[in-house]
Amino acid sequence: MSINFEGRVAIVTGAGNGLGRSHALALAARGAKVVVNDLGGARDGTGASSAAALEVVSLIEAAGGQAIAHGANVAVYDEVADMVAQAMAKWGRVDILINNAGILRDKSFSKMDLADFRLVMDVHLMGSVNCTKAVWDIMREQNYGRIVMTTSSSGMYGNFGQSNYGAAKMAVLGFMNTLVREGGKNNIHVNALAPTAGTRMTEDLLPAPVLAVMTPESVTAGALVLCAESAPTRTILCAGAGGYAKASMYETDGIFLPVEQQNPDEIVANWDALSDSSNQQALESGGKQTEKFVMKAMAALKA
Repeated sequence: MSINFEGRVAIVTGAGNGLGRSHALALAARGAKVVVNDLGGARDGTGASSAAALEVVSLIEAAGGQAIAHGANVAVYDEVADMVAQAMAKWGRVDILINNAGILRDKSFSKMDLADFRLVMDVHLMGSVNCTKAVWDIMREQNYGRIVMTTSSSGMYGNFGQSNYGAAKMAVLGFMNTLVREGGKNNIHVNALAPTAGTRMTEDLLPAPVLAVMTPESVTAGALVLCAESAPTRTILCAGAGGYAKASMYETDGIFLPVEQQNPDEIVANWDALSDSSNQQALESGGKQTEKFVMKAMAALKA
């Protein structure tokens, strides 16, 4: 195996079922010591049970690996901190974090209760923030870390009935982009996985023949690339049913308007030009957009 995790310690959230379970088993099979985190709730986040996480631990141990279970609710920082403390006490380091835990509370926005919007944001976004915060200084001090956010096409492109889920899944990309800038000097690589798989989150949304090819294992193959020593950083890897692609956000080169033309009518009149994608590029940071616009303005002043 060219990619292996011997000597590495990984935390996988939501690892009792579906994608998280697949990620945890695959990491362990390639040598990682794994913290199997799972609150054990239903798809909508209600309830709690340690049974699923303990089963994954048993499977890892039966195959000769090492693992512990922890039932932290990722939306509660103190519980997450306790999970990380237990990992440090047992193995002395944390090298990999896969932020996978999630719930669904789907409804059209007009019918959605704000409590359901807030809860989905808390689990997906703040859950990722809490877990990342709990391991961040550890990874900085050891000069090594691989963090995987779980995003979604529902966030990048939209999906009816998932305004809460889509907002959270787009938010983790903004979180990722800044962590890449801040963690790079300490060899912390941060990436995002955009999965589509047949799990309990999608089992009643797709027909059986489609679910049959959308295996969690096909997505996990991509997840392991993102948390390997050779992992890229600031990459959105889309994976599902054996298909793999990279997603990026691009910005057109745009236009410059002199002061006397900086009004909405002129912007509309030049809409085709500012939308021209021939010289578009993926910007490396927010400051690059400011730099581009200022350079256009300075060039116009010199003309």
